[in-house]
Amino acid sequence: MRLLAFIGALAVIVVVAAAVFFFGGFYSIAATEQDTPPIAWVLIHVRQASIDRHATDTPPGKLDDDPATVKAGAHAFAERGCVYCHGGPGASWAKFSEGLNPSPPDLKDVVGDLQPREVFYVVKNGIKMTGMPSFGSIGVPDQEIWSIVAFLKKLPTVSEADYKAWSTSTP
Repeated sequence: MRLLAFIGALAVIVVVAAAVFFFGGFYSIAATEQDTPPIAWVLIHVRQASIDRHATDTPPGKLDDDPATVKAGAHAFAERGCVYCHGGPGASWAKFSEGLNPSPPDLKDVVGDLQPREVFYVVKNGIKMTGMPSFGSIGVPDQEIWSIVAFLKKLPTVSEADYKAWSTSTP
């Protein structure tokens, strides 16, 4: 019984300490400061669990079957400004993206580990507490978002010349 009372008291102390830390203004929200390892771990795992739970849309067919869809996705990626934060083959990131915290990922390095439904969900809905906006909330049609997903799934193998040609041509 004493053990349960001790655990209960410890839990109350932890909750009160966390409330004082966060609501007392001790946790800095400045983008110039990195999160502590425990906070970073929590944020990453909450983001991954949320995306996994909510990313339920399925692609409207095989994304890599239609080269025109991939090319349209490259064009949309450039036109919608994704290249400013995530770069692209032969394209430099915008200087302002260096000030984002967390830093935007280099998509060619992470897209291989993601399911198309996860990429679609992130592009359509954005991610809170990052610079990733919701393209669905500004009226970008699902078809265009799926074309971006098709391009991103091909991104690790896209050459600079192909990206330049695809991103500057009208789909």
